[in-house]
Amino acid sequence: MKRIGILVVTYNAASTLAHVLDRIPEDFRPRITKVLIGDDASQDSTYLVGLGYQQHQEDLPLTVVRHPRNLGYGGNQKAGYRWAIDHDLDIVVLLHGDGQYAPEFLPQIVEPLERDEADAVFGSRMLDEGEARRGGMPMYKYVGNRILTTFENKVVGLDLSEWHSGYRAYSVAALKDIPFDRNDDGFNFDTQIIIQLREASKRIAEVPIPTYYGDEICYVDGMKYARDVSKDVVRYRAHKMGFGTGEMAFADQGYELKESDDTSHVRLMAWLRGRPASRILDLGCSDGSLAALLREHGHTVTGVDIEKIDGVGERVDQFVEADLDHGIPDEVGTGYDIVLAADVLEHVREPGDLMVEIRGRLRLGGSLVTSIPNFAHWYPRARVALGRFDYDRRGILDRGHVRFFTRRSFERIASGAGFDVRRREAVGLPLEVVDRGAGEAGVNEQGGDDHRGASARGGGALGKIDRFGVSVWPNLFAYQYLYELGVLPDADEF
Repeated sequence: MKRIGILVVTYNAASTLAHVLDRIPEDFRPRITKVLIGDDASQDSTYLVGLGYQQHQEDLPLTVVRHPRNLGYGGNQKAGYRWAIDHDLDIVVLLHGDGQYAPEFLPQIVEPLERDEADAVFGSRMLDEGEARRGGMPMYKYVGNRILTTFENKVVGLDLSEWHSGYRAYSVAALKDIPFDRNDDGFNFDTQIIIQLREASKRIAEVPIPTYYGDEICYVDGMKYARDVSKDVVRYRAHKMGFGTGEMAFADQGYELKESDDTSHVRLMAWLRGRPASRILDLGCSDGSLAALLREHGHTVTGVDIEKIDGVGERVDQFVEADLDHGIPDEVGTGYDIVLAADVLEHVREPGDLMVEIRGRLRLGGSLVTSIPNFAHWYPRARVALGRFDYDRRGILDRGHVRFFTRRSFERIASGAGFDVRRREAVGLPLEVVDRGAGEAGVNEQGGDDHRGASARGGGALGKIDRFGVSVWPNLFAYQYLYELGVLPDADEF
């Protein structure tokens, strides 16, 4: 048996609270482990009604809490979910004390969680066509709900029938895996927690519920709410792309393989794919995904990184764990045809010194193949010009970057390390990250993720604009520069 908790969020619900509790089905009550009534500093007698119900109804294990100050709709939920975690519950259901959502449907809400078929279950007023309007949902709310839900699904990559129902049940284990405490305290909390479930690849199920609109007071400012939730989903997609602080993309891998045609990894693979079988030293190999592709084309790859990620040993011929800030370890040897440093040099404090070491690992005629971020790109320029410079979770301003380059500054470092430029290309924004899972994927039901979609086509119209910018003004629009560097004939004099 799952330990089920009910969180009843209330604010000025003195006239409805007891009736809501009465409507909890008799045959469901024995399955409830705990009920928390969270009175959010109501201005009426909601708290006293809860205490009175606690004294006269012994078949519900009630706890009544009055918050000394108003925490907000989201803040009230945060307190309730922490309570569920602290009391080692398995399932927690969000129920509103104003009666807008039917307690009679509690068994249906928890059923997918009890069968371990979902990590979150949402009651939807939109699953049964026409039900919302028959239940009294005003036309303007119905239209607004549908427009916002369509937009949110497209941007975040879900296929929910409704984002805006407050009737929900969560696996407490799933709540432990997402940073819900970081969410806002307002009504957009519900949208932010969906985004977090999506980011953590949790399974979301929906069940149909009836719609009820009575005499309850609505405290939601519709226009502000629409603005807030739209901002949240756009911010999430920007964070997935590498713009902003990145806290909404908390589960995203910082260095995943870029798969679309116009990204650095695919371009570098195109450079190396047709070459004779070579010995390659992959510095900063991460999980070895790029190395695995190189091995498929006959190359032998030695990988080096600061930590051994699961699976990397199977994707490279040899793995050496080392911090490149301390140099290339001796055990990797010398005589390599190619040293690959994809998205690496910006992570070391002295890239010139590392490049000198790389030169010593190459055989005669060998080359260094590398990619570096372009700090002259319009995005970091704009951040600096606006006085809002800060590090991001990924991208050009990745918080792990300790050096910044422009084309001119990098080529000066390369020359100083004894290299000349054999080949150079500019690539634009990794727009595939924007499209990963957006619009075409759906994690409700199974938690899967479609990584191709529009990304394989290069980001649609936005991709075409970006590619045009890179072609006419690479200094401003190049997101990264790719280089193949050869050793200068007189390099030993450096």
